[in-house]
Amino acid sequence: MKYDFTTIMDRHGQDAMAVDALGTPGVPGAPKEGFDAIPMWVADMNFPVCPSIIEAISARLAQPHFGYFYDRPEYFDAIISWHEKRNGVSGLERKHIGYENGVLGGLVSTLQAFARPGDTVLVHSPTYIGFTSSIENAGYRIELSPLIRDEQGVWRMDYEDMARRLREHHIHVAVFCSPHNPLGRVWQREEIEKAMEVYAAHDCVVISDEIWSDIILPGHKHVPTQSVSEDARRRTVALYAPSKTFNLAGLVGSYHIIYDDYLRERVLSASSKAHYNEMNVLSMHALMGAYTSEGMQWVDELIEVLGDNVDWAYKHITENYKGIHVDKPEGTYMLFLDCSEWCAQNNTTLDDLLRAGWDVGVAWQDGRPFHGPCHIRVNLALPHARVQEAFGRLDRYVFSVA
Repeated sequence: MKYDFTTIMDRHGQDAMAVDALGTPGVPGAPKEGFDAIPMWVADMNFPVCPSIIEAISARLAQPHFGYFYDRPEYFDAIISWHEKRNGVSGLERKHIGYENGVLGGLVSTLQAFARPGDTVLVHSPTYIGFTSSIENAGYRIELSPLIRDEQGVWRMDYEDMARRLREHHIHVAVFCSPHNPLGRVWQREEIEKAMEVYAAHDCVVISDEIWSDIILPGHKHVPTQSVSEDARRRTVALYAPSKTFNLAGLVGSYHIIYDDYLRERVLSASSKAHYNEMNVLSMHALMGAYTSEGMQWVDELIEVLGDNVDWAYKHITENYKGIHVDKPEGTYMLFLDCSEWCAQNNTTLDDLLRAGWDVGVAWQDGRPFHGPCHIRVNLALPHARVQEAFGRLDRYVFSVA
C-alpha cells in the first residue's frame, strides 16, 4: 500500500478525546494498571491523516494572515468533482452546496425551518446517539420506527410501520441515515425508493445524513438519497462531511446539498440567524486537500484496510463468542454487538461486561444510547495489529476463549 495504515499512533496528550477523556463523567472508564487504552468507542480513526490534507493546511499556514475570508470557488469545485466521481452525481452546482459547522447543526437548522418545537420527527431505531440528543435538545419529539430483520437476517425498514407512525403522529419531517449508523446497512436503491415514496405520501421533508457515504465496504455501493427520483431530489436535505472519511472532526466542517430553491432558502435562513455557521479557513483548505485524486486513492486503500478488519473481527466473534450476536456491516467501521444472550447465560449485566472490557483497555461503547437494549458499539478503525490485540484481551479476560 502507498499510505500508512499500520503505524500505532500515541495520541495521549494530543487533544484526542478517544484516549484522553477515558474515565471522565459519561465516558468509558480508564483501564487498570498494566493495560494501555485501545480506543474503540468514539467514531474517529486511529490512522495518520491523508498526506494531501497536511500539505494543503501547511501551505495555508505559511501565509501569515487569518482574517475574514471568502469561500474559495475551488472549495465548491472539489465537492462537485468528488460527488461526480465517487457517486456518479450529475447536475450538482455551487448554489446547491452550503457550509454547515456540523451534520447535526444542519439537522437542527432544517428542523427549525420546517417544524415547530414540540413537533415529532421520525427516526429509525436503533439510531445514532447524536440524532437523539440534538433533536430532543432543540425541543422536538422523536418517534422511533424500528428496523426489522428479514428471513435472511438482514436489517430492513418497515415501510408499513413508518407510514403508520407518520400518519398517527402527524409527522412532516423525517431523519434518514444512509449508510445506517449504528447497524452499518448500506441501503439498496429500491429500499431508498420505497422509503422516499412513504415520505412523499405523508408530505415529509427528509433530512438524509450521509456522512458515512464514503466508508462503503467492499461489495457494496452508496446510492445518494437525492438520486432515486425527482421527488427525492426535491424534498431532501442531504448532509455530508469529510470528517468521517478523513478523520477531520477536530477541524469542524460539513456541508449540505439542497437542490430545491424553497428548501434551501428556508434552511439557510434558519442557520444564519444564530451567526454561528461560519466556515473555518483551515477547514476549507483541509477539504480541498482531501477531495483530490490522492484523497480518492487514500480512501480506496482505507476501505481495503477496514474491510479486512471487519472480516477478521466478524469471523472471530461468530466463531468464539457464544451468545454474542453481530451483523456484518456493509458500511462504516463500527460493529454493534447484541450481548443479551451472553449476559443472560452468564448471569451478568451489560454494565459488568462493559466494565470488564474497559478494565483491560478495550475502550468500547455502551450501545444503549443508540437504542440497543443490551448492545456494545465497537470501532474497528485501527491498525489491524491493534484490533487483534484488543480481541486477544477480550478472549483472555472477558469471554474466556480457550
